[in-house]
Amino acid sequence: MPGAQFWSVLFFIMLASLGLDSTFGGLEAILTAISDEWPQLFGSHRKLFCLGICAYCFLGSLPTTTYGGQYVITLLDFFGPTIAILFIVFVEAAAMCWFYGVRRISNDVNKMLGHKPGPFWVVCWVCISPVFILAIFVLTLASYKPLELGPYVFPQWSVGLGWILTASSILCIPGYMVYKLAITKGNFWTRVKKCIEPEEYFLDPAEAIALKNGHGKDHPECNDIFKEGGQTI
Repeated sequence: MPGAQFWSVLFFIMLASLGLDSTFGGLEAILTAISDEWPQLFGSHRKLFCLGICAYCFLGSLPTTTYGGQYVITLLDFFGPTIAILFIVFVEAAAMCWFYGVRRISNDVNKMLGHKPGPFWVVCWVCISPVFILAIFVLTLASYKPLELGPYVFPQWSVGLGWILTASSILCIPGYMVYKLAITKGNFWTRVKKCIEPEEYFLDPAEAIALKNGHGKDHPECNDIFKEGGQTI
């Protein structure tokens, strides 16, 4: 191929750019979530925390560079993202479209863009996306067969380790559901109803005044809140 060296350099630059892009997105999600949850412990030492996460990811990826790295990559590729991501995305879609509600989503879009989404998007959010994701998830589990790489069949202990890896991501969601249900007050059905309803933040008059002073006297959102003496947003 003419200019093979040139195209190979461009190809590996593209791979490096894709890898950095994915790494930045994944790391930022972890850093932001943990730093916001424990700001005094991690937020004030964000650079050191980021360095520790990067070092952990670097050491964890070293086995993939060995002679048996292709087997590790195959195991992680199947049990890491495939099943767990499908389950997590379905839960996200169901929570947003079925529990938070399309009406609230449409109102939020209207506030941001000045118009509500069309019927096509509403149908996709309510029916097509959650149902198709759930169908793909169920079919993926139903069509499971022993993991192989060419003639090599993965031993049962490695398959069990892979399922533990998958469960480590999936079980966090039902685990938090049980925890949230346990700490909510009321009888069983009252707690279930409270847990599946969207949480609303009430801004009292004192907070409205502080917000008004912080954004200036002419801030329209603060003025509305201030005039009403407290508002649920």
